Amino acid sequence: MLRKSRNTEMNSDNSASREPFSFGKILMYIILFIGALVMIFPFYWMITGAFKSKLEVNLIPPTLFPENPFNLENFIYAFKTAPFAIYFRNSLIALLGCIVTCSFTTILAAYAFSRLRFPGREVIFSLLLSLMMVPYEMIIITNYRTIVNWKLHNTLWALILPFMSSIFYTYILKGFFDSVPESLYQAAKVDGCSDWKYLWRVMVPMAKSSLATIILLNAIATWNSFLWPMIATNSKEVRTLPFGLYAFMTEGGQRNERMMAASTIVVIPMIIVFLFARKYIISGMSRGGIKG
Repeated sequence: MLRKSRNTEMNSDNSASREPFSFGKILMYIILFIGALVMIFPFYWMITGAFKSKLEVNLIPPTLFPENPFNLENFIYAFKTAPFAIYFRNSLIALLGCIVTCSFTTILAAYAFSRLRFPGREVIFSLLLSLMMVPYEMIIITNYRTIVNWKLHNTLWALILPFMSSIFYTYILKGFFDSVPESLYQAAKVDGCSDWKYLWRVMVPMAKSSLATIILLNAIATWNSFLWPMIATNSKEVRTLPFGLYAFMTEGGQRNERMMAASTIVVIPMIIVFLFARKYIISGMSRGGIKG
């Protein structure tokens, strides 16, 4: 009897804790489902269009599924017409260079503004944050003149140097460092731990989620960058994938199915990375103090 009464109480508690499935919730899920379809459909149309023929991609009304889902003719044409292998290599080099350098400077800057005490720390950080209000297009000319004066124009270094630091990523990581108790830092200092050792042995391992977010956001931004590579490079040997896609419009003609195949080559790597790492972006942003 006692066991039965306990089970009855537990069932009543579980039923009470469940929220009623109201009309508002149903409407919210319907809106979210429609929004997801609207966002996913362009990617679906691009990928399926890459497997269609010239006649099929221009049909009215359009078809949602390709007649031959294993048709690789457009991809073969894209690789033959434009050197996407070279573009991919350049994008990968620029991506790795930006990730390594920007992550290193971000870790050092975030730790300095979070834990080190020096005159004007808050003022300097506030001034750096105010620079986020300046549109990137306003500093392109300055960056371009600097690259030209250093004789780095039309080199892979020109794609890396302007993006070796980021106040936005520093702000995210500083938010996590600020959440770590000050007592942990004081205890480490009492044990004779230097700031350098404390940073790399304590803070960085604890900030894996935020660092993963920074790396992923930086990778996506670098991979999709178009304006700066267009200005800083002017030869196929140092072009990246997004600008190579733009060049493909003239090198490969204006056929939609071929453009969709080339676009798929550019987009698919970042889609795969995002699908596998989206949870790190969400958790890192929330832990870094950006909620909403």
